[in-house]
Amino acid sequence: MPIPSTVSLVLRTASLRNNIRFLLENKIIILFVLVYLLIISLVAFAVTVYDKWAAVKRPQERTRESTLLLLSALGGSIAMLFTMLGIRHKTKHLKFMLGIPLIILLQLALTAAVLFLI
Repeated sequence: MPIPSTVSLVLRTASLRNNIRFLLENKIIILFVLVYLLIISLVAFAVTVYDKWAAVKRPQERTRESTLLLLSALGGSIAMLFTMLGIRHKTKHLKFMLGIPLIILLQLALTAAVLFLI
């Protein structure tokens, strides 16, 4: 794999700066994303706490693991991870303790890619 030239690196950095400047100038986009992340995080928190409660009180009404992972993938991954660790729910499940951090990494990579490609 060839080492990127200095010119190429400078152009990519300038492109990233322009993309970030574009986002900052269009504050409605940032506001929409922040409101969406707040809502999905609150939903992920509530569903996780409900599932912990249902595990003890109403086992027949548990939330499916696929639903928890879907909420995580839709943007609630950080809230769900901290909630699970805080209330000690699903912390022994490898699917969650590796899967959610992996989802977070993928979301960060996607965010970086979007910033570079806008």
